[in-house]
Amino acid sequence: MRPPLPCSSSPNCVSSVEGTAQEHFVSPLRYRGTAEEAKARLLTILNAMSRTRITTDETRYLHVECTSLVFRFVDDVEFWFHEREPLIHVRSASRMGYSDFGGNRRRIEHIRTRFYSASISNM
Repeated sequence: MRPPLPCSSSPNCVSSVEGTAQEHFVSPLRYRGTAEEAKARLLTILNAMSRTRITTDETRYLHVECTSLVFRFVDDVEFWFHEREPLIHVRSASRMGYSDFGGNRRRIEHIRTRFYSASISNM
């Protein structure tokens, strides 16, 4: 499984993979413990998010669709668990339109905050 792709030039995408332009870059999620534990924590967070549907759940890869409340636009969110390092690459991109007014970045940062909070509470 390959990591998610870098973003195109439109501002409605963020990604942590190498080759992503600085204005689209977000840091990957880092974790302690096993990839399986990190994935379980991430799945708990994603399943608790409204208008969020997990469409692909593989050993080291998750694809999620997030639907906006008002206009019902769908964003694609990907998580790729690195094979050798304790990190999860992320990509969140709008399927339609040009600007998302920072929505994809806010989503990833919200997930990051909850992911790290859950990690601390499990120690």
